[in-house]
Amino acid sequence: MHSFDRTDIQLLRALCTEPRSTVVALAQRLGLSRNTVQARMGRLEETGTFLAFDRRINPVALGYPLTAFIEVHVQQKRLARIVDELARIPEIVQAHGMSGPADLLVRVVCRDADDLFRIDGTILACEGVDRTETSLAMGEVIPFRLAPLLDRAARSG
Repeated sequence: MHSFDRTDIQLLRALCTEPRSTVVALAQRLGLSRNTVQARMGRLEETGTFLAFDRRINPVALGYPLTAFIEVHVQQKRLARIVDELARIPEIVQAHGMSGPADLLVRVVCRDADDLFRIDGTILACEGVDRTETSLAMGEVIPFRLAPLLDRAARSG
């Protein structure tokens, strides 16, 4: 875990508001030198603060308007191999190991219901997958966000 100072938080908050800001624009906006902003950005990248850019690409633009969450129940001894197989399915955009009744929660994007059926079948065909439970996302009601946590950190820091 990385510790952020007031300047880091200001920089991250500015990037939440305008993610395509240049180093020069960020420096002007925050009243910092370009070198300070560039050094901070480099340190933030090195510490793994930034996620991959592809998180910002809308799958709808690529022809995948539907999102579903698939709970996957697996044989634990085969988990690593199953994860490797799942990673080869392009429509799986995210997966988490879970506690509770399901072992994995897999987020998939698909073109339509038939495509979702095919993807679910591909997951079920992985040796060691016992069963799946699929829920279609009806709409994103709270998009991925970290700005409220940055705001809290700015107030408490």
